[in-house]
Amino acid sequence: MTSKRNFDRELDDTQGHRYAYNFDLDVMHRFMIKTFVPFFRKGNLLELGSYKGDFTDRLLAYFSDITCVEASAEAVSEAAERLGNKVHIVNALFEDVTLERRFDNIILTHVLEHLDDPVKLLGRVNNEWLSEGGRLFITCPNANAPSRQIAVKMGLISHNTAVTKDEAAHGHRITYTLDTLERDASAAGLRVVQRSGIFFKALANFQWDRLLETDIISDGYLEGCYKLGQQYPDLCASIFLLCEKGSKNE
Repeated sequence: MTSKRNFDRELDDTQGHRYAYNFDLDVMHRFMIKTFVPFFRKGNLLELGSYKGDFTDRLLAYFSDITCVEASAEAVSEAAERLGNKVHIVNALFEDVTLERRFDNIILTHVLEHLDDPVKLLGRVNNEWLSEGGRLFITCPNANAPSRQIAVKMGLISHNTAVTKDEAAHGHRITYTLDTLERDASAAGLRVVQRSGIFFKALANFQWDRLLETDIISDGYLEGCYKLGQQYPDLCASIFLLCEKGSKNE
């Protein structure tokens, strides 16, 4: 991220793309939590890129000591109004923020793809913020999700890892695959201990939003997509890495 970027503007919906769909907030957040919970460490938690506090609100069921860092002042204002004094929110850029302690759990959900220098941030996590025995949870949109591959076949996207015009307007800089995400984590010195996918996804987000307004999609079907995603991580909506401290990367 750079000071030239307008982080408030990047949160705005575009004509053809919303920053956050109901599918993201109601379905993906639910299954991200389900994926993370078995790996949580006791202690505190740092959420990097907390947006308006939607995911943070879910984390309150598991942690009483939460710190959030968010670049958008508008998002911070909405999160503060929603969460009150339940969390400590810092309005700052990742490359500028000073955090005076280390954390047992650090979460990056759909954030890394927005950064100008993702390896630099991951290096700060490894060298400065992650406690001994602490864990880093990373999820990113998956370039190889079937919904995206179908869009390529339809001619709507040039290739799986392309950054579309609407994605760029929302601050995306890269579209990750499992191998490129692991490449960046390893380059930052982190040790990858678990890799997986979250939720098999053959439909676009706007299609899911329409379906979720009907009785066509049951909880059983959603659970089935989650379980199938564990079997085929490269065909999931999001890819997931669980990392621990590795060698210090200068």
